[in-house]
Amino acid sequence: MAAIGKRLKKAREGIDRTRLYPIADAIKLVKDRANSKFDETIEVAINLGVDPRHADQMVRGVVMLPNGTGRTLRVGVFARGAKADEAKAAGADVVGAEDLVEKVQGGTIEFDRCIATPDMMPLVGRLGKVLGPRGMMPNPKIGTVTMDVAGAVKGAKGGSVEFRVEKAGIIQAGIGKASFSDDKLVENIKALADAVVKAKPAGAKGTYVQRVAVSSTMGPGVKVEPGTVLG
Repeated sequence: MAAIGKRLKKAREGIDRTRLYPIADAIKLVKDRANSKFDETIEVAINLGVDPRHADQMVRGVVMLPNGTGRTLRVGVFARGAKADEAKAAGADVVGAEDLVEKVQGGTIEFDRCIATPDMMPLVGRLGKVLGPRGMMPNPKIGTVTMDVAGAVKGAKGGSVEFRVEKAGIIQAGIGKASFSDDKLVENIKALADAVVKAKPAGAKGTYVQRVAVSSTMGPGVKVEPGTVLG
């Protein structure tokens, strides 16, 4: 087991690791310990009672956080003609068709979020081995395969967050910065949790939201009472 550094030991002081804290108290504890030289991201981890190895228990979606993420995303759009012009006007960082496919195949990825019009998917499908492992493959279920490219670009730029359950049944997402007010972070976490609950798959049995924890980029995790996040 790796040794715990002095900084993390000090940060853990005052946190009862056996206790479930109300979300407002948990946010305060995390923010008080986010004292790095940069504006740390506040992250949430939600353990779900699902087994994503089964198709009917996969959980994924997208949510627009009411207060944004505090992060500026680079958005890439696969589109042609008028739709390409729409994407550029909406603020997309990279727009292209065959030329962009070739660029990505060559290993150059200059975006964090990827959007495509439906007619481009036969081309974009060739990039599955490149974009898939990075969680960037456009998908109509989360609104990244769409004819409304302007809306999708503005959403990505404005604070929409994609979420997808990992193999261990956990959803992790950044929901703001340590510089955000406590209230804004709480609102963002509740918005994410609400979207996750709405995305509950038919195959999920038993307790759906099992555990919730929040942390900062460099700080310790704080366990949260799920009932203070849900509903």
